[in-house]
Amino acid sequence: YRDSSIQLLKHTIYDTLINEEAALAAALNDYLTSRSYLAGFSPSQADQKAFKLLHRPPDPQHVHALRWYRHIAALQEFFHTPCGKIIERASRRIKGKRVQPPWSPPAGTEVPQLRLYNSLTRAKEPFVPQRGNKVTWYCCGPTVYDASHMGHARSYISFDILRRILKDYFKYDVLYCMNITDIDDKIIKRARQNYLLDQYKEKQPQAAQILQDVLSARGPFQANLAETTDPDKKQMLERLDAAVTAALQPLQAAVEGKLTVFINFVSSKVLLENSKDLLADWLDKQFGSQVTENSIFSILPNYWEGEYHKDMDALNVLPPDVLTRVSEYVPEIVEFVKKVVSNGYGYESNGSVYFDTSKFDASPQHSYAKLVPEAVGDQKALQEGEGDLSISADRLGEKKSPNDFALWKTSKPGEPSWDSPWGKGRPGWHIECSAMAGSILGESMDIHGGGFDLRFPHHDNELAQSEAFFENDYWVRYFLHTGHLTIAGCKMSKSLKNFITIKDALAKNTARQLRLAFLMHSWKDTLDYSSNTMESAVQYEKFMNEFFLNVKDIMRAPTDITGRFEKWEAAEVELNNSFYDRKSAVHEALCDNVDTRTAMEEMRVLVGLSNSYIASRKSAKLRPNRMLTESIAVYLTNMLKIFGAIEGSEPIGFPVGGQSQSIDLESTVMPYLAVLSDFREGVRKIAREQKVTELLQMCDVVRDDTLPELGVRLEDHEGLPTVVKLVDKETLLKEREEKKQMEEEKKRKKEEAARKKQEQEMAKLAKMKVPPCEMFRTETDKYSKFDDMGFPTHDVEGKELSKGQAKKLRKLYEAQEKLHNDYLQMNQNGN
Repeated sequence: YRDSSIQLLKHTIYDTLINEEAALAAALNDYLTSRSYLAGFSPSQADQKAFKLLHRPPDPQHVHALRWYRHIAALQEFFHTPCGKIIERASRRIKGKRVQPPWSPPAGTEVPQLRLYNSLTRAKEPFVPQRGNKVTWYCCGPTVYDASHMGHARSYISFDILRRILKDYFKYDVLYCMNITDIDDKIIKRARQNYLLDQYKEKQPQAAQILQDVLSARGPFQANLAETTDPDKKQMLERLDAAVTAALQPLQAAVEGKLTVFINFVSSKVLLENSKDLLADWLDKQFGSQVTENSIFSILPNYWEGEYHKDMDALNVLPPDVLTRVSEYVPEIVEFVKKVVSNGYGYESNGSVYFDTSKFDASPQHSYAKLVPEAVGDQKALQEGEGDLSISADRLGEKKSPNDFALWKTSKPGEPSWDSPWGKGRPGWHIECSAMAGSILGESMDIHGGGFDLRFPHHDNELAQSEAFFENDYWVRYFLHTGHLTIAGCKMSKSLKNFITIKDALAKNTARQLRLAFLMHSWKDTLDYSSNTMESAVQYEKFMNEFFLNVKDIMRAPTDITGRFEKWEAAEVELNNSFYDRKSAVHEALCDNVDTRTAMEEMRVLVGLSNSYIASRKSAKLRPNRMLTESIAVYLTNMLKIFGAIEGSEPIGFPVGGQSQSIDLESTVMPYLAVLSDFREGVRKIAREQKVTELLQMCDVVRDDTLPELGVRLEDHEGLPTVVKLVDKETLLKEREEKKQMEEEKKRKKEEAARKKQEQEMAKLAKMKVPPCEMFRTETDKYSKFDDMGFPTHDVEGKELSKGQAKKLRKLYEAQEKLHNDYLQMNQNGN
């Protein structure tokens, strides 16, 4: 029994050793998988130690461990030979030189991570897309019933900047989807009114008829004005009423006085134009229900959608990857509403379908009004969200709760309609975005964007109905809202007729200048569109452009291929360190909620430092380092391209001469301009040496008058080559006019100063001519008696002057005596 136990113990110990060796071999194989282990000629201490732990070769499945084992075994066998022992001893002597020292990685610094201000948390959150590098993004598009204005530009330029930065700077793969709302209460009402007003004009009513109709329309209009409490809306209505009043008076006088037909015609045209809004509203209330042709409601949005796209092209706003129109998604919207109802969150009432906010909010996995919970119950906002045609008493009475909102609206006479399980109707406003975004982006998107004023009820209702459809609570991960736009501090609103169209704005400033203005402000804060705002953008553009032109001039200096690389002195090292710091600051700013305002300021600082470096080199009659200045200019150009402020493929600076001819213009004309500049410089040198002023004046005319008309600026610098710059003709002509005005102002001030100096000298001379005995005698309103020298002794009341008074007057007397003596002396000298 004892023998068998000992035998069993031996087997157990042997099995344990075998298992341990197998585990060691597996671990060794994993370790050697990514390391070189055959390079050494003699085994290290680690090799020998590991080799001793293995009593037999590793299994063939451990390929790397087996190869290592055989390599070490061969070395062990070799070193047991006499030759091997000699080599081993030599190897030990040089071992310290052969073995590399230990290495450890640097500590490094923390890398900033992109954070976005998320309206769902009202805080900056780390941006983490749901599917790797892919970003799905939905943006609320325009309701196309009128011209696009700067309020639209505020959102669409801002989101274009954000989209470009995420795509081109942070290198995300962005899928950008946007909708066009072409079915809406505003569109329906405006389309009907336009149609009815056009019909009214086609009938060519007489002046008396127009007068009667406008007076009839004015009654309900003025009643509405009296009931309006919103100050902005009231002010708009008062302006409209004043315009109608001004147009009414002459026509009333013309009709009552039975004046000429021509006067009646002119007055009636003016009245019709000034009162078209209230007349159209009056016609709509009478005959709107008779407009039944669906095509009437598509003409208006089709036209304004086209105008919108033209405006976006003019602003250099990238088109969306996917564009959805409500009119094309009615079947999908119907299916969406059916699913919401079947999930228990919607109900039918009189042919309309409403969302049950109470039932949704009571669900454990749902929450209503995630964005603006404090706005729940705001009936004014809720009714604005439902639309002007959907807030009648009978419509509001169909809902279980005032907070419920329409998913599907039964169509009344005078409204377009589509078939549905609930009868003829049309989509609600909020459901449009949910159905269209859901069909493209699925149950959850990374980013949803829109204007700040859309948070409640539109976006909160979108969230609710979409999460009711998908039965989740993460339909949107990040909600981004752009700030308001004001006009010189006043709120902009299309409904209040207080807006500037994009076309009007582009007539005053270029698309680049508008974009620079937006870049110089936070995308989520209010932006004030004013002359000061735009002037800042214009000056920023000019500041950057001058730097680019200076760098181009530096790069045009002739050099061979090796001459491009110049030795760096302390100034270059300092500028390069600043370059790195500014790039890091720009990156940190963009990671911080895409803070373009700070990024633009850091870029401005970089240009300022570069300008100082270039100026210091030129003052020392040295060329600036072309590679360093080129690197800075290329970086700044690339950043402005990413921001959408520069189009085209030029590596440095803004396009010259417009997009259509910017590609080859500079490279084509600059060699000829360089020849002209060199020739002119040679002529000027000879003219200065020979003192031929006429030639110098002709060279100035070429610089100041001729070349600016062609978009060329020459800058002469003492002791340095003339700088040649291609600049927009309009800019140069404006500069020339400003320079001319400055010179005229300088001349005027100089002449004014000379005139004042002459007047002062004449006044002084006139004073010098007066003998001291006469200077007080004319002041009879102060003094009544004088001594023989003309010095006053008594005041005007006959009282004798005090000693103090006499002392003061004596000083004046003596000063005049000196002046008069100087005058006499001048006369004697013939001056």
